[in-house]
Amino acid sequence: MKPAGNIYPMGERTCPAAETIAAETIAAESLAAESLAAEWERVEYLALVAAAQRRGTPLAGEARKELSTLQSRVDRLRSDWAKTAWANLPLAGIPSLAWEVLACVLAPECMPKIALLFCRLQGGDRAHPSAALIQELLGLDANDARDLMAQINITGFLRDRGLLANSPQGPLDPIRPAAGLAAALMGRPQALAVPGAALLKQQGDWEDLVLSADRKAMLREFIFWVRHRGQVVEQWGGRDTGGPLALFSGPSGTGKTFAAGVVAGELGWPLYRVNLGRLVSKYIGETEKNLNALFDAAHGKKAVLQFDEADSLFGKRGEVRDARDRYANMEVSHLLARIETHRGPCILTTNLRGHLDPAFTRRFQMIIPFCTPDENQRTLLWEKHLPPGAPLAHDLDIRELARSAAVNGGSIRNAALHAAFLAAAKSGPIGPAEAALALWREIGKDGRKHTPADLGPLAHHLDEMDIQNGESPHGSRPH
Repeated sequence: MKPAGNIYPMGERTCPAAETIAAETIAAESLAAESLAAEWERVEYLALVAAAQRRGTPLAGEARKELSTLQSRVDRLRSDWAKTAWANLPLAGIPSLAWEVLACVLAPECMPKIALLFCRLQGGDRAHPSAALIQELLGLDANDARDLMAQINITGFLRDRGLLANSPQGPLDPIRPAAGLAAALMGRPQALAVPGAALLKQQGDWEDLVLSADRKAMLREFIFWVRHRGQVVEQWGGRDTGGPLALFSGPSGTGKTFAAGVVAGELGWPLYRVNLGRLVSKYIGETEKNLNALFDAAHGKKAVLQFDEADSLFGKRGEVRDARDRYANMEVSHLLARIETHRGPCILTTNLRGHLDPAFTRRFQMIIPFCTPDENQRTLLWEKHLPPGAPLAHDLDIRELARSAAVNGGSIRNAALHAAFLAAAKSGPIGPAEAALALWREIGKDGRKHTPADLGPLAHHLDEMDIQNGESPHGSRPH
C-alpha cells in the first residue's frame, strides 16, 4: 500500500522576513503531515485486514510484515508527538490504548475512504467506529476490551480531556470525536458557534499595523505563548497557565482590535469578539452558565477570544455591602477560573487600565499598552487609510495632515474616508479643504469644545459655513 503522502498541510503563517523560521516551519509542517498520513494509513490497513479475515483470508506473512512496519512508523512519530500535528490536542499523559482509540475515532473524519470502510464493516451508514469494531481492528483480548471501555466512559481519559463527544452505552454504539477535534488536528479553520461572541473579519497584517517596534515585539511574544505551548509545557514540564491571556490597554481608536486581528491572522485562526454585556446577567447563576457555554464551545479549538471593555467586569472591587456585591465578585472569580483552564488565547481590551483591580494583572501573560500615535505614525496612518485609488490634489501634504491634529488611528481612518466621499461628491481629487472638513467633523464627534485652531495648519482651509455647521469658536452650537 502506498503512503498517503503529505496531503495534510498545517498552514500556520510565519514572519516572511525570517528565513530560518520559515525553514523550520516547513520542516514542522512536513513532520505534521507525515504523522497524520502514517496514522490513517495504518487504520486503513487494519480495516482492510479485518475485512479480509471476515472473508476467511488469514493474515499472511507479507501482510504481517507490512503491518509491523506501519506500527513502527506510527510509534516513532508518536514518541515525539509534541512536534507533530498531535500537539494541537491535549494529549499529555495519554495512555497508549486511549491513543489507539482516538486514532480510530478520528480516522473517518480525516480520511473519507476510511469512513466507507467502517460503513462496510459495521453495516448501514455507521462511519464512526463502535467499541466492538475497535476491539476487532486492534485485536484486543478480554482484558484489553475492559480497558477500552474504561478509556471511553464518562470518567475515562478521552472524555475527561474533552476529546470524545459521547460515551457509548453499549459495545455497538458509535464513538464520535468532540466537535471540531478533527479540524484542530488537521490545522483547518473551524466554524464555531460560540455563544455570546461574534466572528470578526480580519482586514490587515503586520505591515498594516502602525505601532512602535517594541509593541509589535510584545505581540509576537504573545504568539510564542500559543505556538510553543507543546514544547514548554508538554516537553519541558513548564507550568500550564491556561490561555494565554493578554491585556491590550489604551484609548479608543489606538488599534487594539486591529492588533487582535493581526495576532489571529498570524496564527491562521478566527477571531471572536465576546460581548460581556450579553453574558453578564442580573439573575443569579445565569452569568456562570453563559460563561460555561462560551468556554465549552471554544475550549481546545483554534480560535482567539477577544473580550472588550474588560474594566466593566474587572474593575476595582469596592466594599461588599450586600449579596449582589458578593455575587459580582463570584462572577469575576468564575471567569478567571475558566480563563485559566481554557486552552486557547484570550485577549482583553480596555480603555481604562487604571480602573482595573491590580490583583487581576498577575493573571495576564502579556500587558500591552496602546498609545496615541506620534506624528510619524499618524503620517503612516494617513497614507494607509486614504483610498489607494483616489486622486490626491497636488497641494495635499500628508505630513501637514499628520501635524494638524493629534488624533488616534480610528479617527484618521474615519476622516480619510470622509474626505474621499467629499471629493467624490465634487468629482475632484482629495485636497486640503476636504481633509480639513473631514477632520473638523471627526474631532467634533466627542462633544468637547473645539475651535478651528485645533486643526493647526489646516485651519485656514475651513470656510465659515463649515465652522457654523460644527462648533462655534466658543464651543457652543449656534442657534
